[in-house]
Amino acid sequence: MAELRTQEPTEVLDVLGRVCPYPLVLTKKKLQKMEGGTMLKVLCDAPASAEDSIPKYAQKEGFGFDSVKVEDKGHWELYIKKS
Repeated sequence: MAELRTQEPTEVLDVLGRVCPYPLVLTKKKLQKMEGGTMLKVLCDAPASAEDSIPKYAQKEGFGFDSVKVEDKGHWELYIKKS
């Protein structure tokens, strides 16, 4: 779903500096409060969360998912569209 990164997110969650499992836990909590059809942008610098746990969670829930690694800043931008 490459088009997600071109859309304006409904909310932004900054979990920079947090280590596993906090990025996933905070992402889940935020998404639970959001309406269906909305999009969350997560700023994350924990590789295990950005490349494994958060994408797997989004897939399991049937949410749209896209990610961009921002090399010059050393973090990922994760886009999750709640269904």
